[in-house]
Amino acid sequence: MKKLFLPIVALNVALIVLAAGPTALAQQKRFSPAEIVSGVIDGDRVMIVYSRPYTKDPKSGEKRKIWGDLVPYSKVWRAGANEATLLITQKDIVLGNKTIPAGAYSLYALPEEKGTSKLIVNKQIGQGGDQYDEKQDLARVDLKKETLAEPVDQFTIAIDVTDKAGVLKLMWENTQFSVPFSIKK
Repeated sequence: MKKLFLPIVALNVALIVLAAGPTALAQQKRFSPAEIVSGVIDGDRVMIVYSRPYTKDPKSGEKRKIWGDLVPYSKVWRAGANEATLLITQKDIVLGNKTIPAGAYSLYALPEEKGTSKLIVNKQIGQGGDQYDEKQDLARVDLKKETLAEPVDQFTIAIDVTDKAGVLKLMWENTQFSVPFSIKK
């Protein structure tokens, strides 16, 4: 029962935030819409709740350079906008080469211009995107960096799944970061 409690609570919180979005978010004037993506592998639903900023500045309409400018290299980023991105898994997963127990976590990225970028799984949830606490890190996993054939205007997280494994993708501007994951056996 304990293993399911945290994911159910986190899912309910995510759904309440999204359902209240038109009313609550209108008071705060948010430019980056909320999104939920999920995939099911071997009976486990893996879900991500995040906000999707655009390449264009919401105030001026000017196109922004994303990687290395809006999102600086070698600096922890909340992998989205507004609050920190939320990862929820019902079963233990292996993300990259790290085991992530069932539960709810915040996701951050540490992009690098040269060298290996990282995805950070952080035990603290519910914080604003700029309230990162490195002491709460559960794991850091290597991200594969690729150049996209077509640019992506709005930050996008995707979960591509097969019956036994998946790939978590973060895409924006002309870059994609990805990491494989599977259910812990």
